[in-house]
Amino acid sequence: MVSRSTPLSGRCGIELLAPARDLPCGLAAIDSGADAVYVGAPRFGARARVGNELRAIADLCAYAHRFWVKVYATVNTLLRDSELDEAVRLCRELAELGVDGLILQDLGLLRRELPDLPLIASTQLDNSTPAKVRFLEQVGFSRVILGRELSLDELRSIREASAIELECFVHGSLCVGQSGRCHLSLARGGRSGNRGECAQPCRQRYRLLDGEGRELAGGHLLSLRDLDLSAQLGTLLDLGITSFKIEGRLKDEVYVRDVVGAYRLRLDEELTPRGLRKTSSGTTRLGFEPRPECGFNRGTTTYFLLGRSSSIAEHRTPAMLGEELGVVRALRGRTIELSGEVQLTAGDGVCWFDRDNLLHGASVLAVHGARTTLERVEGLELGDRVWRNRDQAHRKAVLAGRSVRSIEVRFSLLVEPGALLLCATDEDGLTVEKRLAYAWAAADHPSDAAATLERQLRRTGSSGFSCSECQVVSAVMPFLPVSILNGLRRAALEDLLALRLRARPRTGRAPCEATARSPLATVGYEDNVLNREAEAFYRFHGAEVVEWAPEAGGSLQGSRVMRTRYCVLEELGRCRRRSPELAPLGPLTLVDERGRSLRLELTCGDCGMDLVELGLLTPAGSDAPGGEDR
Repeated sequence: MVSRSTPLSGRCGIELLAPARDLPCGLAAIDSGADAVYVGAPRFGARARVGNELRAIADLCAYAHRFWVKVYATVNTLLRDSELDEAVRLCRELAELGVDGLILQDLGLLRRELPDLPLIASTQLDNSTPAKVRFLEQVGFSRVILGRELSLDELRSIREASAIELECFVHGSLCVGQSGRCHLSLARGGRSGNRGECAQPCRQRYRLLDGEGRELAGGHLLSLRDLDLSAQLGTLLDLGITSFKIEGRLKDEVYVRDVVGAYRLRLDEELTPRGLRKTSSGTTRLGFEPRPECGFNRGTTTYFLLGRSSSIAEHRTPAMLGEELGVVRALRGRTIELSGEVQLTAGDGVCWFDRDNLLHGASVLAVHGARTTLERVEGLELGDRVWRNRDQAHRKAVLAGRSVRSIEVRFSLLVEPGALLLCATDEDGLTVEKRLAYAWAAADHPSDAAATLERQLRRTGSSGFSCSECQVVSAVMPFLPVSILNGLRRAALEDLLALRLRARPRTGRAPCEATARSPLATVGYEDNVLNREAEAFYRFHGAEVVEWAPEAGGSLQGSRVMRTRYCVLEELGRCRRRSPELAPLGPLTLVDERGRSLRLELTCGDCGMDLVELGLLTPAGSDAPGGEDR
């Protein structure tokens, strides 16, 4: 399978952006067709568990840049005053390693001397309105990562208001709360999502109680399905999205290969008829058939992109379900028959829900035609749906199928008296020449000599180049030893790679407008000021900071800890705007398995809900305003 698209030597192409948990995942993403990768720095990343050593980031940059693939580093947590100097040093070290951009959340960093790199506004900045995006453009950001919850109309309004690059999530896990404004994890255990330590309490079980204490529903009521916008890529292109982002810095190499490969193929199908081009170079040849539905997913949704809809959550489990296989049509002991056409193999994993909606799983022990024997069948009944959450054959195919990415090069060999001149031109129009003084002789068998010459020039091996054209300019076909041809080819490709690294497109930091005014008149705890520099930033741009971030200390009791466009009543079919005949339910409460409560406040005018913490928990280890170091 071959993915081809014409590269663009500049910034205005279209970018497929992939996650890199570590160096192997980053290399896999590049080989699978990514135009850019984002990677966690050693500290201050929104995924604290997947920070990478600087040496690994340097190695990733070295490999990426031969294809003009960009590497973005995440430094996107809130920072305390005591951490600002270290964060700035880290940004400078990352620049020296060759990263192409910095993903930031803390606006206090904009008052420091950062390296001359493009700044990318993390989705943790809650980039969801035209005014906010325009302001970030004015203060020096080159790109904003948009909120996942936005609709097409909202994206269009943002695009019309600003010329900044727009990065949009198209695949992966969803946060139920607005990014950067969710403090549920902090309230429930002192682990702040804005500090890279989210414990995902939204994936836990809850009971929904009405005003009389009656249980209306139970389950994983805040757990969303996974985003899949693969069918909307063309629409997003037409709207003006710059970068298409795959979520997954906690995912493994198989996930990265599979999803990136699938989106590379799908995106190229949309680029070609529109005359659009990707930002990187090279042709990717996948060694497997991408099937993202076989990998990690909780079921999929387009979220609110196409408008409000039900079935955006999976209340039964936050775990991976995988590929739906069909329903049980026969059950004898531990042997089942399914209605679907999918062929299982020994070692696969399957799962199902029992009549109480509890998830069960089992390994496949044996397959005999339509009959499959499982290691256990507890809770499984006739008519139950079954999913495959481990596809052994596909996983092996992804790992074994070597994907190759190469840059096309054209060779032209000019044979002169006593010398050879080899010209190598890559797909981006870069050319090098290698001259070799050599007293060649005419070939006794010209056709054989020509075949040998072309064969050796095309043997580019693991150089990262592939020969698309080979031309010999000579009055007489020369006889050239294989060693001469190989040495000339290797030298030319080494020079061409060095030239590519020098010539790769690079941009610096965007200018800042000193007169830019914050769209916020007052800055509260949800706007995430955790250091004096951030406070000074807002004050300089016309806003008054009235409250610091909750990470600075104090209680969140009685405070809103999440705002979300998701509405649990709408998901349950009990929305009174859609069905006015439904009786009012009174005050609503979500209660977790430890008895901790959240007051649910419906924001029906905007179709959403707020969650207010009713427990009492003071975050530990914080720097409070007014202290020695806030």
